[in-house]
Amino acid sequence: MRSLPLLLLTLTLSACSALRQTPQPPPPPTQQAQEISRAQSANLLRLGSITSTSRGSPDDAQRDIAQKANAAGATWYQIVALSETIMPGMWYASAILYGPAASTAGGSQQ
Repeated sequence: MRSLPLLLLTLTLSACSALRQTPQPPPPPTQQAQEISRAQSANLLRLGSITSTSRGSPDDAQRDIAQKANAAGATWYQIVALSETIMPGMWYASAILYGPAASTAGGSQQ
């Protein structure tokens, strides 16, 4: 019985560490905007955000976000919300747009 509180404390602390992510570099830029994870967005320049409401499936909403990110000229995007609305078959998505980090975007100036 004494080990139950210790077990609960250990499980709680391990759950907290599972949510912490180590920063990772984003993939190299391409002609199309690429989806990245939260861990890959650490040192990037935030350009803005976009939303989409699409009829169909979650894939349709993700494709719409990718098209809007390309149209906005973003290098990367991170989808932060993807859910079905109260109307069946209507999906809402929200994403943050990113560009290269400020230190690498402008190059060196003399």
